[in-house]
Amino acid sequence: MISNHIKKGLERAPHRSLLYALGLTAEELERPLVGIANSQNEIVPGHLYLDRIAEAVKAGVRMAGGTPIEFHTISICDGIAMGHRGMTYPLASRELIADSVEAMAVAHQFDGLVLIPSCDKSVPGMLMAAARLNLPAVVISGGPMLAGRYAGEDADLNTVFEAVGQLAAGEISEAELTAIEQAVCPGCGSCSGMFTANTMNCLSEALGIALPGNGTIPAVDADRIRLGKWAGQQVMALIEMDLRPEHILTRAAFENAITLDMAVGGSTNTVLHLPAIAHEAEIELPLELFDELSARIPYLARLSPAGPLHMQDLNEAGGVSAVLKELSKRDLLHLNQPTVTGRTLGESIASGKILRPEVIHPVDDPIAPTGGIAILRGNLAPDGAVVKAAAVAPEMMVHEGPARVFDGEEEAVRAILEGDIRAGDVVVIRCEGPKGGPGMREMLIPTSAITGMGLGDKVALLTDGRFSGASRGAAIGHISPEAMEGGAIGLVKEGDRILIDIPSKRLTLLVSDEELSLRRARWQPAPPRVTKGYLARYMALVTSASTGAVLKGE
Repeated sequence: MISNHIKKGLERAPHRSLLYALGLTAEELERPLVGIANSQNEIVPGHLYLDRIAEAVKAGVRMAGGTPIEFHTISICDGIAMGHRGMTYPLASRELIADSVEAMAVAHQFDGLVLIPSCDKSVPGMLMAAARLNLPAVVISGGPMLAGRYAGEDADLNTVFEAVGQLAAGEISEAELTAIEQAVCPGCGSCSGMFTANTMNCLSEALGIALPGNGTIPAVDADRIRLGKWAGQQVMALIEMDLRPEHILTRAAFENAITLDMAVGGSTNTVLHLPAIAHEAEIELPLELFDELSARIPYLARLSPAGPLHMQDLNEAGGVSAVLKELSKRDLLHLNQPTVTGRTLGESIASGKILRPEVIHPVDDPIAPTGGIAILRGNLAPDGAVVKAAAVAPEMMVHEGPARVFDGEEEAVRAILEGDIRAGDVVVIRCEGPKGGPGMREMLIPTSAITGMGLGDKVALLTDGRFSGASRGAAIGHISPEAMEGGAIGLVKEGDRILIDIPSKRLTLLVSDEELSLRRARWQPAPPRVTKGYLARYMALVTSASTGAVLKGE
């Protein structure tokens, strides 16, 4: 056991003394020590109740003969951080989360880990740590929030973001906005659509690092507690088998995750997070792989923000296992991949079955023949850009319009809400990339305002920042290189024509090469927005969105 480094031998008497100070018994010290990385806090709705999950996990570890030891990591609510200076921190927190799990696990010589994330960056951060540490590990999330109800229909966080635009357009009253904001998030859990957190928790199942049901069992369901107990028991089995992330997080496993991503129209943020996790596993995931798989993976489940359905519907329909089982009928998965169940992926999903075909379409009758995410390239994004094609109105799949240029999110939101953006415009928000933001702020407020004001099928938005998984419309992000690095998005001028062709996967600034060369010769980077603290260090080390915004030297 790894933990023998702090438990065994005469020279470890001081260490044992400190462990006894915790109230541990000699018998407990004979057992494997399992670190329980809990991201519980009282500011993130998806994390408020994670102490209950941790207690279930610890019960499972004890039932299987281990000694659980809980510690905590940070987690930021992207929704609360949205639209102000705080939004510079969520993506950067991914690295802090991974580093903190590494520090605790190595310093205390745990034999295995159970990782309890829930919302956006805590999931990839903990998965990065699992890949980096290569200790037997199981991920168990807190589960999705139930959808809210308003005016007789299901509603979610995106509903209230869009309601702000409706208020600005005079379509609803302030009283109605208040009623909506109090109705759409009925309780704990990660926000109820196929947004970033729920996408990543579903993909964890396809990666094989989480148990079946991890992505879809609602936070308030008793099955979530039982899943926690199973996770605690299963990590002990992994320790016994010496089954580690290096055996599970293979190139084939990442291809399985991308395949699921395309089938459910997941968040564009997965194009940042999967490469970052793979990077820790010393596996390269180029953007071309997302494109290649998107071209042949059918789109089977349209959930919010692309449609009216939510995670509880996907759970009732059979969950991730049903989607994967359907994909396996076309030989679209690597079924022999090991998983934390101790079985192969094929064995784990063998009983998967579609229970609501209006939620999960059969593979022979898909919503669309290709996947929900597309990678665009062109002179405006030579290193790539990302769009959730599944959430784009048909009339915006090909669009040409004049650029409306803003050096930051706040200027753009002001223009949108004041009615300065008109049908046909292409809103360009730059200086929001990994370095320029810094931290790639999410643009849910501007996309929701555009949609709420009735322009979702008439206006496009481009940015070197990123979008929330809740964003919908012709929202194209991750434009690389970013403006701060001299990318072409930094050379766009007000009124330039931009052509978006999602079917052809092209993003073109309709300006001659000669003119772009002249502009580039005169270009100067904007002064950094941050000069001290963690973000200044992050800005100095972070790489392009096209490589997952990982840090240099790792």
